[in-house]
Amino acid sequence: MRVSFLFSLLFTCFNLQSQVINEDLVNKHISYLSSDELEGRKSGTQGIELAAQYIEKEFETIGLKTFNSDNYRQNFESRGLNLFNVIGLLEGKEKPNEYIVISAHYDHIGIDNDLDGDNIFNGANDNASGTTAVLSLAKHYKELDSNSRSILFILFTAEEMGLIGSRYFGEKINPDSIVAGINIEMIGKKSPFGEKTAWLTGFDRSDFGKIVQKNLEGSEYKLYPDPFIGYRLFYRSDNAALARLGIPAHTFSTSPMDKDLDYHKVTDEVSTLDMYTITETIKAIAVGTSSLVSGEDTPTRISIDE
Repeated sequence: MRVSFLFSLLFTCFNLQSQVINEDLVNKHISYLSSDELEGRKSGTQGIELAAQYIEKEFETIGLKTFNSDNYRQNFESRGLNLFNVIGLLEGKEKPNEYIVISAHYDHIGIDNDLDGDNIFNGANDNASGTTAVLSLAKHYKELDSNSRSILFILFTAEEMGLIGSRYFGEKINPDSIVAGINIEMIGKKSPFGEKTAWLTGFDRSDFGKIVQKNLEGSEYKLYPDPFIGYRLFYRSDNAALARLGIPAHTFSTSPMDKDLDYHKVTDEVSTLDMYTITETIKAIAVGTSSLVSGEDTPTRISIDE
């Protein structure tokens, strides 16, 4: 009874702090990031430039520091394109040299000029929803002001082109300094497990998922292993680029992959999303990963065997 009470108290405290994570904030971010103005946020286009500028402005407003640069961009070239991840740093208080990565990709697939009518792939669920989560969690942790470990908030570019942004980031860091990777992908629709649930890729590859489940005990939210094994989703999002370096990096999602008729369609618009699901999932990620940020828990490393 006492253990359950303590976990319930922990959840209540974090829920109070995460009042900064609310539907108004979520709607603000996701509506702009998936708007026609950004033209589908394809890497190398003016649309993704506008998205990057929006993210940078939010990082600056929140008060994040830059990481290994004099600005928030990690610039590089690939496939003849000038590309950039956007990275903000919140330094840890007791363990500043140990890093938690909270990430999502902010690119999508752009415009198809061969289509009549609506030809913009807005990417509201994929992955303006994940980008919104990263921005919301950055504000949450900055206001909470108690992170023992440093947190890198990263919006990766060119995920849709083959995890190019996250692979580049992985080449530039010491993987031993990264304690965990918290990646967020497509949290805009209700989970197949029901309301207030999410699923995690690569659940059996480290004890990351069990740590999250432990932290969520006493709350109404539940985390489940990825139910879509045949899709090999552990390898298809940006967590994979870090996991291949041994980092316990996993992806949170809620989307019913087998029934999402809007996936990579022009119909992936903000009007198809559930703001309540997004908001509650972001709050649950904050609670579920809290002991990683506080330095209490360290997940086991990953060994990739494809």
